[in-house]
Amino acid sequence: MLYIGVDFGGTKIEAAALDADGSFLSRQRLPNPGNYADALKTVDALIQSVESEAHAKAPSLATRVATIGVGAPGSVSPRTGVMRNANSTWLNGKTFREDLETALQRPVRLANDANCLALSEAIDGAGRGRSNVFAIIVGTGCGGGLVMDHKLIEGANGVAGEWGHMPLPWPKPEEYPGARCWCGLHGCLETWVSGSGFARDFQAVTGRALKGEEIIDAMRAGDTEAEAAFDRLVDRLGRGMAVLVNMMDPDVFVLGGGLSNVPELYERLAGKIQPYVFSDVWEAEIVPAKWGESSGVRGAAYLWAQGQRLTAETYA
Repeated sequence: MLYIGVDFGGTKIEAAALDADGSFLSRQRLPNPGNYADALKTVDALIQSVESEAHAKAPSLATRVATIGVGAPGSVSPRTGVMRNANSTWLNGKTFREDLETALQRPVRLANDANCLALSEAIDGAGRGRSNVFAIIVGTGCGGGLVMDHKLIEGANGVAGEWGHMPLPWPKPEEYPGARCWCGLHGCLETWVSGSGFARDFQAVTGRALKGEEIIDAMRAGDTEAEAAFDRLVDRLGRGMAVLVNMMDPDVFVLGGGLSNVPELYERLAGKIQPYVFSDVWEAEIVPAKWGESSGVRGAAYLWAQGQRLTAETYA
């Protein structure tokens, strides 16, 4: 089989063609044009290009019609069939999957981008062999995806894993009510532990405007204000993850997004989770995504392969 995945990001769109073993045959990306009509054209062009390159590299697959999966921000409403909850707000209210099918003239499966990360890492990534995998994207936003008993969980209303829009747990007086989130509510976890939330908190406390990566660099250079800001970030992330432990008790947390590349996060995070867990003992792995930036596009491709790949034999 030939599987094509599309990672529909806020600033870039990536497409990749994978063979049945999960090996890349082609991988290409283009800037996201930021408007709906041109974005559809960009996805179409990328898919045609990666499919053509894959057929050239693997002529035996040239007679196969590739399956197409798309990972995108937000989700499809089971009531209306239109996109909702996307931080790329121009997607909301659009029949994205159907419009892609019309443009591509073939079926498309679509899932939340964090769900695609979870699926990829559960199949053959950092969560392979584990029953319950929760994947976290900590970058521009704060997303989550859940694979339980080797099955992607999307929920009755398609919002399973959306932990970024629960309120910051156990808020301190200075954290209440929190900043207004783009979703319309105040104090969502995403407003605290995303890259933008990290920078906003740092500026609010210090009066200094730095980007997330600049705060990390300053911390490593011995800046005490940056060190304190990072400690607040890890504490807030730990409180949020403790709620996930108390609800689902994952075997492993797999982290993606820009902040997942910060080694200091893994050194401190478990100690911030433990005090809030409703148990006398808690152990779980917290690891970066094995496939890094490739996880989203791989998981999108696996939306069609899920039934045949998520087997006991896969996890032996």
